[in-house]
Amino acid sequence: MGRLCFPNCRLGRMMGWLQIVLGGLVIIVSISSLIRFYSAGFFLRNEATCNQFYGVKDVYDGFDIKALSDRIGEVLNKMESLQEKLELKVQEMEKNKEVLLRNNITRLEYKKYLELEVIRPLYNAHIALRQIRLPRVEGLRNSTVKEEPLINTFLIEEIKKYITPKENRLGKINIYGTERIYNTIGHACVLFKKELEEYMDYDIGSYCDDDWNLAQKLMVNGCDPLPRRRCLTRASKVYQKPYSINESLWRLPDDRNVRWSNYQCRNFACLSSKNPKQGYSKCAGCFEMEKEKLKWVTNSSLPVDFLINDVLAIKPGEIRIGLDFGFGTGSFAARMREHDVTIVSTALNLGAPFNEIVALRGLIPLHVTLNQRLPFFDNTMDLIHTTGFMDGWIDLLLMDFILFDWDRILRPGGLLWIDRFFCNRKDLDDYMYMFLQFRYKKHKWAIAPKSKDEVYLSALLEKPPRAI
Repeated sequence: MGRLCFPNCRLGRMMGWLQIVLGGLVIIVSISSLIRFYSAGFFLRNEATCNQFYGVKDVYDGFDIKALSDRIGEVLNKMESLQEKLELKVQEMEKNKEVLLRNNITRLEYKKYLELEVIRPLYNAHIALRQIRLPRVEGLRNSTVKEEPLINTFLIEEIKKYITPKENRLGKINIYGTERIYNTIGHACVLFKKELEEYMDYDIGSYCDDDWNLAQKLMVNGCDPLPRRRCLTRASKVYQKPYSINESLWRLPDDRNVRWSNYQCRNFACLSSKNPKQGYSKCAGCFEMEKEKLKWVTNSSLPVDFLINDVLAIKPGEIRIGLDFGFGTGSFAARMREHDVTIVSTALNLGAPFNEIVALRGLIPLHVTLNQRLPFFDNTMDLIHTTGFMDGWIDLLLMDFILFDWDRILRPGGLLWIDRFFCNRKDLDDYMYMFLQFRYKKHKWAIAPKSKDEVYLSALLEKPPRAI
């Protein structure tokens, strides 16, 4: 029996020693590998090392590290806050345990405390963590890290869904020649994160808040274009049938067709220039139709006031469509409509319902700011008219970009009508250069005093044909 056991025991000891030797080799190889990785810097948070192994482009191309880090930081802060709150509560309970023993906490109170102070913060942190979108890896061998622009900047899921590129169905190329559609938002939206998240926080398919003023605030501050929303816009509960086009051009609309909740006034009569609390400062009297009827059709004592008939006579039959880039109630477009000219009027609701009154008069409002490129194709407009909005307060560089955009959409032979532009007298030469730099043909040019230190400038300029 002992002899039979001897070979088996010897074999077992040999296998044991072999396992020990192999294990030692594994440990030695592992340690050497760890040393090599450590010496290469893989365990150090070293940007230079990452760049050395992967290249700057591979690591950072399209990857917003700061936004991702900020989002993770927010989640960690929530968890840390919850931990501190629970620790403080435990210390408080320890100090007051005798009182707690006398006043037993009911199950309902305990349940409420857990729901409000523990479960809800944990849930919020969990949702915030799940909303973090990790960058995707593109390519097989030379893989690069890609992240959708701004995807981790915002918390509201609806913003993420909007700015996430929409892949074409069945992997086909769309009519634009692209594989996906990118919805756009203005770059300054990241500076107004709180306001944009408030704007996009709604129940899908339900009614939007009455927050057009918040949308306009975002637009004028550079968060433009705004994301689309999937909620139903509000309208007046007593909306009435609009007047016919022959009647609506020179008649104030029905008060019931405007939502007045975000204005100082509650009707059009209140917007009269005689009311000191009308809520807006530009275009005094532009809600008074009898005064508006006199503009551009009656002679004035000032040489800077051009008449529509005189302007149209310079290009008889050629002026058909145009843009009124200004601040008003659409009266210029109404006058031009009487001459069979279609005018799009820019409008911002700065203290009064300018967009609404333009539309209710049967005209076309364009809700845009100075910030954005005009949504018209090159060389398409017969006329651009501007008055009452872009005056001597404007930065020269901003004005330069705007004028070049106007030049882009104005066709060769089209007319640029500068109507009562005013500025400080000492700045006139600078602004005159801005208008004349394009070498437009001068049809009309007039300067008149506005006050002791300010002057008016009106001009009618024709865009020349340009060689390709």
